[in-house]
Amino acid sequence: MKKQYWRSFGVFLLAVFVVVSSAGIASAAGFAVSEKSVKGLGSAFAGGAASAEDASTVYYNPAGMTRLSGIQVDAGLSAIAYSFEATDKGSPTVLTPLLSVNLSGGNGGDGGMTKAIPGLFYTQSINDNLTAGIGITAPFGLGTEYEAGWVGRYHTIKSDVMTIDINPSIAYRINDQVSIGLGISAQYLDAELGNAIDIGTIVNAHPQLNAFAAPLGILPQNADGNVVLTADDWSYGFNVGILFELSDKSRLGFSYRSKTAFEVAGDAVFETPASANVPLAALGNATLAQTLGMTNTTGTAKIDMPGALSASVYHELDNGLALMADLTWMNWSVLEELRVKFGNGADDNVTTFSWDDTWRMAVGAAKAINDQLTIRCGLAYDPTPIPNPNVRTPRVPDADRTWFSLGGSYKMSEKMGLDFGYTYIMSSSTTIEKTPTGEDMFRGGLQMDIEGSSHIFGAALSMAF
Repeated sequence: MKKQYWRSFGVFLLAVFVVVSSAGIASAAGFAVSEKSVKGLGSAFAGGAASAEDASTVYYNPAGMTRLSGIQVDAGLSAIAYSFEATDKGSPTVLTPLLSVNLSGGNGGDGGMTKAIPGLFYTQSINDNLTAGIGITAPFGLGTEYEAGWVGRYHTIKSDVMTIDINPSIAYRINDQVSIGLGISAQYLDAELGNAIDIGTIVNAHPQLNAFAAPLGILPQNADGNVVLTADDWSYGFNVGILFELSDKSRLGFSYRSKTAFEVAGDAVFETPASANVPLAALGNATLAQTLGMTNTTGTAKIDMPGALSASVYHELDNGLALMADLTWMNWSVLEELRVKFGNGADDNVTTFSWDDTWRMAVGAAKAINDQLTIRCGLAYDPTPIPNPNVRTPRVPDADRTWFSLGGSYKMSEKMGLDFGYTYIMSSSTTIEKTPTGEDMFRGGLQMDIEGSSHIFGAALSMAF
């Protein structure tokens, strides 16, 4: 038994490298990443807190670990291909009333990305009533990238946000019907956010600096700079769950994951045109870039990742058909704004979120064809937390999503199985409607339509010892 334990634990640790070296990209509403379990992918994650069919229950409901015997390992990989395109409808700048010129540039091409999202889980029975486990997942992620000269370049060019969650958990069976579970999350966030800066418009609209614009040839939208913010942090949270086994074929599960609060810190690297870096005697030999605070410095920001509450049901019929349903509340309203503070004294960079909480709904089914093969399907509705087009940004061009999922499992032996799944996510058409005022004064007032969709392919290997 000890030899099997160390062999399986070694497999688990070896796969950790794959997890921590992969970045996330949002597949669910906001910038949540749903793909923890490939088995769950096949049923649109319906019944996640009640199914407890493999080691991924560490994430969805730790109480479900009491249903797993011996040592269980589940290692999966999902490829998310997210595609969306923006169509500019005539986006004004703060100087449009004077110059009759809108934001220049194209539509940005396909702003989506394709990323691999791993999920890794390990559970071990300690005795008949106590089970321990650990999961490593990427619960949140964001990946968008546009062409450098596109119309929305002052809002974003590239956004790459990755989280890694390390979640040791324990579960206890109180009696034949009730189990409880508790987990602790150590969550790492790494972010890179880049965008252009319209130095030409900033200087021409500045009451003290506009006199230098013409002599230096600094014109609106023709003297762009760039800034890239990179920052990271660790945060901690918890998850709890309870599982009611109403009968041999019916289960009801509830789980809660707390929010995680980050205070990220890192660097802000600026690139400015040569015309903005000419020393000016009238400014004490400082340059326009220095006067505007566009010099390499540190950056800090506070950001909360939302908590979640799930209620799920799982029921098997006599013909080998299992029905599942899930309702999940996401506490997106904790994201009020992203405020980046710079170490060089420059004005804060503020992006208002003002998101709403959401309810994700999913139903699914699984049918055992024979002792080896099970097939699954699922349907889910995942509404966007972004209530108004005037706070939607091209960094997170989110929309309501409908999931159509298929999948299955094949038992290669008593100790080893293969899971596979596919999901097509249809995103509703949406808009961005910003005005060049307030925090967007020099970013520009984006007016655009957004169309998008996603494909997710997943495969996982499960092992028992």
